[in-house]
Amino acid sequence: MNRHPTAIIHPGARLADDVTVGPYAIIGEHVRIGAGTTVGAHVVIEGWTEIGEACAFSHFVSAGTPPQDLKFGGEESRLIIGSHNIFREFVTLNRGTHHGGGVTRIGDHNFLMAYVHVAHDCRIGDHVIMANAATLAGHIEIGDHAVLGGLTGVHQFVRIGAYAMIGGCSAVAQDVPPFVSAVGNRAKLYGLNLIGLKRHGFGEERLAALKRAYRLLFHSHLPLKEAVKRTREALPDQADVEELIRFVETSERGISR
Repeated sequence: MNRHPTAIIHPGARLADDVTVGPYAIIGEHVRIGAGTTVGAHVVIEGWTEIGEACAFSHFVSAGTPPQDLKFGGEESRLIIGSHNIFREFVTLNRGTHHGGGVTRIGDHNFLMAYVHVAHDCRIGDHVIMANAATLAGHIEIGDHAVLGGLTGVHQFVRIGAYAMIGGCSAVAQDVPPFVSAVGNRAKLYGLNLIGLKRHGFGEERLAALKRAYRLLFHSHLPLKEAVKRTREALPDQADVEELIRFVETSERGISR
């Protein structure tokens, strides 16, 4: 283990042999860190935090810190981070709360840029990009391959679907379905995230089905339940369309329109 002499690592922490720890970093008793991970200067990792392999923590990241929740009573709660994630300068990652399931969870291959904040009980999928100072309140769910622009704030309990693109400086107060673009304060939908979908290999047939589903759901001027019914009838056996429909059907905060 390459450990700088000024780093403070609790004897109870478990770090893989090849973990690198930079100057003045602090690692707490219940922390577990996988192989190939780099912990930069002045990073603080505390609480019951589990980190996978080949993650990179730039200087001044704070991970596993207590949730910013007045109901939190100091109970054991967790932050679980997958592998191959990048956390740039001053990112803050809070643990979960008992009433929220007890876990904040971040998947694999995510890129969180400087000053990003992930609050308690959030669940972030894989290959998510959060640009500088994007901020998640508690209990938020982000699907795989979603992108959040810089200075975007997301209200607690909001869901953002897979492959969604949120423009910079947005305020997201309701759910954003998968495959779409949204921007604004409050965020509104502006069609499919066509550039992102094409970059991820969506062919013309898949895109055509999603375009038709989007028009039926959001431009038909029908009540949402009726629009869902017609979309399902018009586009049966389409996995992407069914994912979009299920997201809409299960929304509790309502859908950004």
